Amino acid sequence: MKHKILLLETIADDAMEILSRAEDIETFTGYDETSLRNIIGNESINGIITRGKGQVNETLISAFPDLKTITRCGVGLDNVDVMFASKRKIKVVNAPGSNSATIAEHTISLMLMLQRNLYQSVNEVKAGNWDWRKEFKGDEINGKTLGILGLGNIGKRVAKIAEAMGMNVVYWNLVKENVPYQFLALTEVLKTSDIVTLHLPLTPETENLINGESLKLMKPTAILINTARGGIIDQKAVAVALANSSLAGFGADVLIEEPPRKEDEELINHPSALITAHVGSLTARTYTEMCVNTVRNTLAILRGKQPEKRSIFNHQLLI
Repeated sequence: MKHKILLLETIADDAMEILSRAEDIETFTGYDETSLRNIIGNESINGIITRGKGQVNETLISAFPDLKTITRCGVGLDNVDVMFASKRKIKVVNAPGSNSATIAEHTISLMLMLQRNLYQSVNEVKAGNWDWRKEFKGDEINGKTLGILGLGNIGKRVAKIAEAMGMNVVYWNLVKENVPYQFLALTEVLKTSDIVTLHLPLTPETENLINGESLKLMKPTAILINTARGGIIDQKAVAVALANSSLAGFGADVLIEEPPRKEDEELINHPSALITAHVGSLTARTYTEMCVNTVRNTLAILRGKQPEKRSIFNHQLLI
């Protein structure tokens, strides 16, 4: 008897090859509503694999009574109803820590591009305007204060890189960490930092954490970076702050809605905003490793074998 796996999104070729070669696995694709409807009610699915967009909600979970595992080829689980899955004793698999290095690099890249005004510098040269160098305004991050909100795996990596580049690192976190960086109240981090970077999960407590009031605490010369979750920031408030020159720059790899809403155009098109299309984890190595490792752990569960313990996000809720 074959184990049946439903793919809600494409995955890395190497991971897909593992599924294709497995003689005890049958895969189905539900990349759109039509194909998904054809599967619901017609197939007994044992595993669901998604990335960041495919929604694994209570309705979908309930449609498959033989479901044993839900897999997210990535870290965040905003698109998976973990609590409902846990009530059904379904293992939720993800790839903790797998994107720490690449997201830290992406964060630092956005900082440098904004602080040194690299994007406009490159565009002016491409436009044949070499003389723009006479108008250049930019600075280095060396000697600046970096405020990190959220000192988990990614936050710690960003801190190490920033420290090596000569920055003074301060942080705010839900708990004080045993690190060589100064722990400050959230308001103090916002007031004192030249660059603020977010590395928090999206929870009811962190939603709209950076809003109109918190932005007023920041220096008008400050830069804000978000490579965590779009909902942590009030994007309209950031657009207003940029327009009023009360914030010097904004860099992000995430938005509240992706692709962006029409109402986000003001923010996206602002010359001091650099926004990438949620590509921080899509580097060749990290994307492949995330997909391959989560697929292997999924197969282990379906075959009654032991997966990597840390890969089961809700293991404590299943006890």
